[in-house]
Amino acid sequence: MAKLARTTDGRSGWLGEAGLEPVDDVLAALEDGGPPAGDAPLPEGLALPLDPPEVWCAGVTYERSRQARVEETQVQDVYSLVYDADRPELFLKDADGRRTVGPGEPIGVREESTWTVPEPELALVLGRGGRIVGATAGNDVTSRDIEGANPLYLPQAKVFAGACSLGPVVVTPDEWPPEFEIHCRIFGADGAVVWEGKTSTARMKRSFDELVSWLVRDNPVAPGTVLLTGTGLVPPDDVALAPGQRVLIDVSGIGSLENPVRAAADLLPKERSSTNV
Repeated sequence: MAKLARTTDGRSGWLGEAGLEPVDDVLAALEDGGPPAGDAPLPEGLALPLDPPEVWCAGVTYERSRQARVEETQVQDVYSLVYDADRPELFLKDADGRRTVGPGEPIGVREESTWTVPEPELALVLGRGGRIVGATAGNDVTSRDIEGANPLYLPQAKVFAGACSLGPVVVTPDEWPPEFEIHCRIFGADGAVVWEGKTSTARMKRSFDELVSWLVRDNPVAPGTVLLTGTGLVPPDDVALAPGQRVLIDVSGIGSLENPVRAAADLLPKERSSTNV
């Protein structure tokens, strides 16, 4: 299994015992594959491993997600129906990287949300023709109280500054394990663990190939697009992200994705941060 990384100084390459083997074109490198990383440790100072033209998400792919969303919504049966349907829930999370960050960069919390949570997920990197060319860790940050008020508020619950993080590396699909273990922790400003949970992609109702096949159906998905495959971890309703906290997601075979939490308004470009819409 090869691992592709990008450092904070902008260098991209394959991880190996001798360090980083440079690549000029990240997508082409992923499509061609790379040398096995072996036991090479992840270096310090890793950045967003690629610049996806779009980030999509699948929802209600785990029983835990279905259960949580049924409990929170005021419109019953919507999520149970999609969990059991042939067609999965798919939605656009980001385009042109305006809301997606890498390791160490801040994720955001909407100011009007009282219950924003991390959603740790396995994220698939798609090549030409929708072929799966890699995977990384992802965080589909979500304002669950906004989504729960009305399913039509989903875009507002999912799309805002710092609403997605990816990293730390992309692993190629050769020699993937039968399942990926996912562990998430929220740390308070004092460093204490506020909440933690574990799950596995073995608990997914749908396969990676099934989700991708629906995404690319009659849809011009650009190479390099990332698809987050849904979450099996949902914090209880008395746990909410707040500025000053940190979120740490560990995915077996991929590594750790850690992000500080800030107010989403503080992550807007300066020329827009003071604009009232």
